[in-house]
Amino acid sequence: MSLTPNDIGRIAQLARLDLDAAQRERLLGQLNGFFAIVEQMNAVDTTGVEPLAHPTAVMQDVALRLRPDQVSEPDQREANQRSAPAVERGLFLVPKVIE
Repeated sequence: MSLTPNDIGRIAQLARLDLDAAQRERLLGQLNGFFAIVEQMNAVDTTGVEPLAHPTAVMQDVALRLRPDQVSEPDQREANQRSAPAVERGLFLVPKVIE
């Protein structure tokens, strides 16, 4: 897939972007470069390759460096909610904005 200068003009119009000629030309090159990479990836034969459930699924021997899940701050909920205009059962009450 390759975009034309008319396509860039239409995209800019839909996005409400005011692009000059140099910006349109640069954007055309960038988007067409992106699509060229996607076409290269689509050309790879992936027959018989199982999709990964998670990117780290193939990293059995890699130890993730995560910090221990420990409480490091005291519970200050009541102090933090003192200045709130409305609190109920430990939750901030806010006005309804969506009907």
